[in-house]
Amino acid sequence: MRQFIVIGHDAPTTPSFSLDDIAGGAGRLDVLCRCVNSAFFLSHAIREDVRVHLVLGDEYTVRFEGSELRRLNPDERSTAALIRKALDAREEAIGHMPAESSPGVSLYRMGFEATLDAVAADSTVMQLHEEGTPVVDVEPPENPAFVLSDHHDFTDEEASLLDASADERVRLGSEILHADHAITVSHNYLDTEAYTRY
Repeated sequence: MRQFIVIGHDAPTTPSFSLDDIAGGAGRLDVLCRCVNSAFFLSHAIREDVRVHLVLGDEYTVRFEGSELRRLNPDERSTAALIRKALDAREEAIGHMPAESSPGVSLYRMGFEATLDAVAADSTVMQLHEEGTPVVDVEPPENPAFVLSDHHDFTDEEASLLDASADERVRLGSEILHADHAITVSHNYLDTEAYTRY
C-alpha cells in the first residue's frame, strides 16, 4: 500500500465553498485536488493500491481509498466536489469513526497528528524535504507513506511531529517540486524500484 498525507493549511473545513473558485475562495483547494489526481490516475486506470489523506485545516482528514473509489474524474472541479460532499457529511463522523460520503471517500475528525500516528502504525513514513537523503540512495519500502505540504511550508509543530515520526527524510531531486509533481516522481521511484527496473 502506498499512502500520501497532504496537509492543506488554508483548506476549507465546511462545504460552503464554490466549485467555481477552488483556487481562491476555497483556500487553494486546487492544490489538494491535483495531489489526489496525481496519486491515483494512470493513463487508462486508477492505482488501486493507493490511499490519500487530505488534512483540512488540522481539523478533518478526507481519505481516498483507491481500491474502492468510484466517480473520481481527472479534473480538479469534480475532485473538489467529492471533498465538498465529504465535508457535508462531517456531522456523521464521530470521534475517529469516519463518515463515508461516496464510494472510497471518507471523512475523519482527525487533524495532522492523529492522521500521521494512524498511518505510521503500519507504514514507513517518508518525509519529503529539500535537505533529505537523495531518494535514489534509499531502498523503496514495502509500505511507504509520503508526507507533503500544500503551497505552504510545514509549520514548526508539523516539522517537529515529522522529526519524531519519519523513518526517512528524502529529497526527490535538486529542485523543489509542487506537491502534485512530487507525488508523480514518488510513484515513478516506486514503480521502477528506485530507478533500477524499467
